[in-house]
Amino acid sequence: MTNKHYMNPYYNQDKEDLRKKVRAFAEKEIKPLAQELDANETFSVELTKKMGENGLFGMDIPTKYGGQGLDTLSYIIAVEEIARVDGSQAATMAAHNSLGASPIYNFGTEAQKQSLLPDLLSGKKLWAFGLTETNAGSDARGVETVATKTTNGWQLNGTKRYITNGSNELMDGITVLALTGEKNGKPTYSTFILKRNTDGFSTKRTLGKMMWRASDTAEITIDKCEISEADVLGTPDKGLSQMLKTLDSGRLSIAAMGLGLAQGAFEMALAYSKEREQFGKTISNFQSVQFKLADMDMKIELARNLLYKACWLKDNGQPFGKEAAMAKLYCSEVAAEVSDEGMQIFAGAGLFKNQDIERFYRDHRILRIGEGTTEILKMVISRHIGL
Repeated sequence: MTNKHYMNPYYNQDKEDLRKKVRAFAEKEIKPLAQELDANETFSVELTKKMGENGLFGMDIPTKYGGQGLDTLSYIIAVEEIARVDGSQAATMAAHNSLGASPIYNFGTEAQKQSLLPDLLSGKKLWAFGLTETNAGSDARGVETVATKTTNGWQLNGTKRYITNGSNELMDGITVLALTGEKNGKPTYSTFILKRNTDGFSTKRTLGKMMWRASDTAEITIDKCEISEADVLGTPDKGLSQMLKTLDSGRLSIAAMGLGLAQGAFEMALAYSKEREQFGKTISNFQSVQFKLADMDMKIELARNLLYKACWLKDNGQPFGKEAAMAKLYCSEVAAEVSDEGMQIFAGAGLFKNQDIERFYRDHRILRIGEGTTEILKMVISRHIGL
């Protein structure tokens, strides 16, 4: 990053040093493999472990559980830098941190934290987040997975789909949202810790994705899985609110992925514009290209300031749900616009898989869908402003 970011009130030298460290890791370890992993739909256990070994898991979780004890913005900068190089590895990192480990830390008992977090934050194991089903996505209340009370605890039955980090060999378990009954005429939901080795648990990787082809997406079947009372996560019957609070924070990491993707696409397009010659000069000399690049840089800067403000609010104990929704919406839209304009600058050359811009163009599309579609986020923002 250039020194202009020191003018950002949310930024300082420590964060610049962290950015440089993560960028160096991404450039050295991830970039040389990104194209091949994408082409072959290969989830890299080795890269995932290296991310853990380099402190990229549990960055904003206290050191007593194996985390780094940093603030939200530090974590978001790290996601941004991984996404600048590869969306698939950023997806693995963001889903494991924001959706996997975070609910356990935020809502778990001390015993649950001590038991699960050390291995999750070291990169030895991964954890998944079980909300989405065939009829549950934007409408989280559409969940049909059921938890039935038993003598010794609970029995879970249902299916989950589009689950990131849901089938690879490091995956140790999943936090499951399930229907638990009815109260005052309304359905109640709880969240449960479900370990992979539980009888009746099965998982199958989902292949053929357009984007994030090197990340692990799975469909999970939960068939008469018996768990104990100690496996309830957080307050019983408060599962839906716990999941929604998790999504508020998770939106920051998806916003960071959009910001990082836009930054990477911009840098590619800028460099290419200075190499590609037409009509006797590089295309960077044409005003139409210059204006595209100027607009791209401006939008990235605006997106970064909005996202960093949302992180600052969270780190300072202030309400941040509206700003998180705004940041996720805007950063994902900027990722779309910048990757599209970047492709236009590359022109025909960008349409081939030997160019990273082609992968970035595909990867941007999920960002306007995952963890709140653009349309749902506009509803969230509308409610925050009293509509």
